[in-house]
Amino acid sequence: MKIPTLDEAEKLLSEAEQRNPGPWVAHSKNVALAAKCIAEHASLDAEAAYVLGLLHDIGRQEGVHKMRHTLDGFKFLQGLRFDDAARICITHSFVLKTMDAHEGRWDCSTEELEFIADFVNATEFDDYDKLFQLCDALAIAEGICLIEKRIVNVALRVGVNNQTVAKWKALFEVQTYFEQKMGQSIYKVLPGVVETTFGF
Repeated sequence: MKIPTLDEAEKLLSEAEQRNPGPWVAHSKNVALAAKCIAEHASLDAEAAYVLGLLHDIGRQEGVHKMRHTLDGFKFLQGLRFDDAARICITHSFVLKTMDAHEGRWDCSTEELEFIADFVNATEFDDYDKLFQLCDALAIAEGICLIEKRIVNVALRVGVNNQTVAKWKALFEVQTYFEQKMGQSIYKVLPGVVETTFGF
């Protein structure tokens, strides 16, 4: 797998935080932890999952952008020849393979949007792509939480559209997929869910 080592990933995230501090860094660390915990019980490489989680939003180092961060992260990591990590920067945002599913603003050029759409449509999602679609919806800056808390949090911040319910349904299907692989609820292996979700 073309990804950095854990030490390299932590250094990249630290440097990114210096460029653009914000809650996205804590979110990334919590995504990484959730991915590691699930990977350990789903026959995936747990350390690779942790590394990919740390870097899935690395494009946010470029500033306070909307969906553009997916492309910025892809370009940055591809430039370092970490192609598998670069891929996750885009695929984690596409539990549905449609550009219309995003409630946030696409702050990209027409050509960039076409590139992302073509990339997503040409990519057959594997278990790592699915894992980060799931884990991105399990983590907020404060910790790992119920999916329902995260998706409502996003909806309150950026709104909803006519694809939102379909997107939520697809996300819960990914949850079921991993739970079947694991033979148990994802929440049995994730730390701090009660505390983060309910605030105590």
